[in-house]
Amino acid sequence: MRNYFVIFLVTLLIVIAANGSVVHAGDGCLADTVPPMSIANDSAAYVQQSELCDSVAVYGSVAASDTAVVKKRNAIQRFFDYFGNANKERSDKKFDISFIGGPFYNSALGVGIGVVGSGLYRIKGCARELQPSNVSIFGSVSTTGFYMIGIRGNNIFPEERFRINYTMNFYSMPSYFWGIGYENGNNDDNRTKMDRWQAEIKGEFMAKVAENFYLGVLLSWDYIRGGGVEKNKYLFEGMDLITRNYGMGVTLQYDSRDLINNASRGVYLCVNQMFRPHWLWNDYAFSSTEFIASVYKQVWKGGLIAGDLRGKFNFGDPSWAMMSKLGGSTAMRGYYEGRYRDMHYMAAQVELRQHIWRRNGAVVWVGAGNVFHDGKSFKHILPNYGFGYRWEFKKRVNVRLDVGFGKPGQYSFMFNINEAF
Repeated sequence: MRNYFVIFLVTLLIVIAANGSVVHAGDGCLADTVPPMSIANDSAAYVQQSELCDSVAVYGSVAASDTAVVKKRNAIQRFFDYFGNANKERSDKKFDISFIGGPFYNSALGVGIGVVGSGLYRIKGCARELQPSNVSIFGSVSTTGFYMIGIRGNNIFPEERFRINYTMNFYSMPSYFWGIGYENGNNDDNRTKMDRWQAEIKGEFMAKVAENFYLGVLLSWDYIRGGGVEKNKYLFEGMDLITRNYGMGVTLQYDSRDLINNASRGVYLCVNQMFRPHWLWNDYAFSSTEFIASVYKQVWKGGLIAGDLRGKFNFGDPSWAMMSKLGGSTAMRGYYEGRYRDMHYMAAQVELRQHIWRRNGAVVWVGAGNVFHDGKSFKHILPNYGFGYRWEFKKRVNVRLDVGFGKPGQYSFMFNINEAF
């Protein structure tokens, strides 16, 4: 636990030091153009920032002559300039992307390092006032042999007539499995080690059917392979350790948020209905209904309250790998994702996001959730709470360091990009 907080504090100090260095460097025009972190920005418009003084700094009083002395930036100065300039909207670049890295920790994966990249762009014909399309690239490795690489993004078309959202990730990890149901997940003796390899591809194509309403189709493919299981095989209830899942479905969404990945106001409602029938080459046929309801409201200067309620309900015969799972980096942060799994899942969370200084902010949250297989088994509520640091990496794109806690002994430290919800 002590090492866990050391990692968090060291990372926090490094980021704050970098923030202060780029703000207070000798380059005066940089200090003048660094905007505050837009965690609770009232404006949905993207106002073009003043351009930096070319790409070099001029020190001292420079007379109006052709003999001005320009000092070359050293490697350290260029490093801080890179992050200092990252959150400026570059109208001269059609595709603006930046990368940053940081550590993470949880009890199963150990200590690791992740690298994330954030890219912003506008599809031809999109007005400057329209929120930009975005793409996030991420990769991680850890001391236990875990590795992951993935990409996700949102394409916004002119006048928001269409949207395409996508996620692709591939990872290999030493994993643990406790079985299906709350009681199994709550039993420490059930912890069973396995080697897990997973690939996931999901896509959404939506068309605008009314103001803020979108209707679309869903496609998904999952491949999960579990291996190296030497004990407690009965916890898999006779299911295959290798599963392939092909799905298609429909989605209906209402979205009045000003920005998808860092909303300062608005409401987001989403209902997804997925089907994975036998005739679509699925060994385990089932359907799933998923909903998300999120709301964002400014409460005072620099302060934002965000609320989120979500659930997933499976019907039919899902495999152990496709059960509804609690935990992860989006909801119920602090729980090992998949320790608690069952047919159905629900979770709620409320988060306060506060801008502190320049590009720095902080969050605190509380939440609760549960997994269950029918109405009678919905009787165990799992608590969740935590806090985090935010740094505006790109224009209204935050890097987040979160420390999440669940039941006693369950916690994690997460490094990620974009808000949790």
